[in-house]
Amino acid sequence: MPDSIDGVMLKKAIINASNNLVNHKKSVDDMNVFPVPDGDTGTNMAMTISSAAREVLAQDSTSVAKVADCAASAALRGARGNSGVILSQLFRGFAKGVAGKDEVNATELAAAIKSASDMAYKAVMKPTEGTILTVARAAADKAVSIAEQTPDITEFATLVVEAAKETLDKTPDMLPVLKQAGVVDAGGMGLVIIIEGVISALKGEEITIKKELEEASEKRTTPIDTDNIKFIYCTEFLITKKSLNYSIRSFTAAIERVGDSMLVIEEGELVKVHIHTNRPGYVLEQAVKIGELSGLKIDNMKIQHSETIETKPESPPKKYGIVAVASGSGLERIFSDIGVDEIVRGGQSMNPSTEDILRAVSSVNAETIFVLPNNKNIILAAQQAAEISDKNIIVIPSRTIPQGISAVLMFDEGASAEDNKKNMEEAAFSIKTGQVTFAARDSEIDGMKIKEGDIMGMEDGKITMLGTDPGDVAAKVIDNLADDGAAVITIFYGNGVKDSEAEELATKVRGKYTRCDVLSHDGGQPLYHYIISVE
Repeated sequence: MPDSIDGVMLKKAIINASNNLVNHKKSVDDMNVFPVPDGDTGTNMAMTISSAAREVLAQDSTSVAKVADCAASAALRGARGNSGVILSQLFRGFAKGVAGKDEVNATELAAAIKSASDMAYKAVMKPTEGTILTVARAAADKAVSIAEQTPDITEFATLVVEAAKETLDKTPDMLPVLKQAGVVDAGGMGLVIIIEGVISALKGEEITIKKELEEASEKRTTPIDTDNIKFIYCTEFLITKKSLNYSIRSFTAAIERVGDSMLVIEEGELVKVHIHTNRPGYVLEQAVKIGELSGLKIDNMKIQHSETIETKPESPPKKYGIVAVASGSGLERIFSDIGVDEIVRGGQSMNPSTEDILRAVSSVNAETIFVLPNNKNIILAAQQAAEISDKNIIVIPSRTIPQGISAVLMFDEGASAEDNKKNMEEAAFSIKTGQVTFAARDSEIDGMKIKEGDIMGMEDGKITMLGTDPGDVAAKVIDNLADDGAAVITIFYGNGVKDSEAEELATKVRGKYTRCDVLSHDGGQPLYHYIISVE
């Protein structure tokens, strides 16, 4: 049995762990307590670790440090949702713990696991016990306590996952909402599944993605409109720098003139490059000046021949830019109309990754860029993008679409960045948000028994009522939110609501709240029948 692991074994472990979680992501999703249709924990964690697995597939190093760095960098950029960001921080802490090592024994592995847990805790401003963080810490504590007495890596990992499982079973005692729903923490469950995948690799077993999942994924693929693509070759590769002291600024400056959607992320001696260009050969010529290339992938996005298109010289950057997350043609149009430079498509059920946000930021030619996540499950990914980007990014932690709109309307081109941040946050947090959606699963919240398909009314993120008709529930939500100080009520209706139904609701509200301006917009948002703003 092995008493150490190298980069080859770590690569197998990451791939097995990823495939294991992909195969069980539905079970993890089903552990989610909140019945709102959302980008669920299992899906977000699976997409995050899949990013790491895809990247290490192209990594042929036998060094555990290099494979760990590669996985951490990919997970960092591919992180989706809060659970995905926390998982990426576990990867990042692990990579820090094995830095400089070609292989690690049980004692060194335990230290890396402890480093992973510590890094994840630091990433969360207010850690909550009874979550994936608690399970990760229990695994780390067990690892440290048994490492010297358990040199066999497989036995060591088996004892660690047993400790993780024991703590996972206790999470309902730590979080009352879990006990009420009769489930364990979804993120913790996902972490246990990941560790089980690692153990299978240590035993020489291979986990593959179940065929039905691959087919389902295929069916969900949406064709991309390529008619107006300007740069047709999607070019991706890794550079292993000749020297850590080498600056990549000259390389970045050289290639940014010949493409768009450029992303150059430096992690130690590794540089990850992504660019859409008509001159991939030129990009590679510049890259080999820095170091050795690996993981090269060049895709023709049009799948047809095209003449090279000359790029226009880039204009000087403006002072400020704004990026917002939104889903729905109407909401996207509203954000664009009020001055948002770039829209990241996403929200509930489709949390964009850190890399998605980085791509949007990179396309905005501004000195300072404000990012509005507009969803509580996207804030950490946005903050992570700000941390690793070389641009000056300010995240306004908006949790809803109305908060995001209010923040943008408060933006002042003539104000300082700090004043804008303060004013935009104050504007966002002064808005009351109502939402009307359907229950994605049976659940029980605060004594309220919820059945799949029930229409739910929410006030500032809290489920307050159930019903059968979205318009009736929306009217009741507005009644609860519109106090004597209310001046403006805005109704954004979703893609399943008819214009006549939305107008009927707006007319009813105008008749009752004559002192208020009542506005109605076709937001076109999925999943949510109505999103309501009261200010």
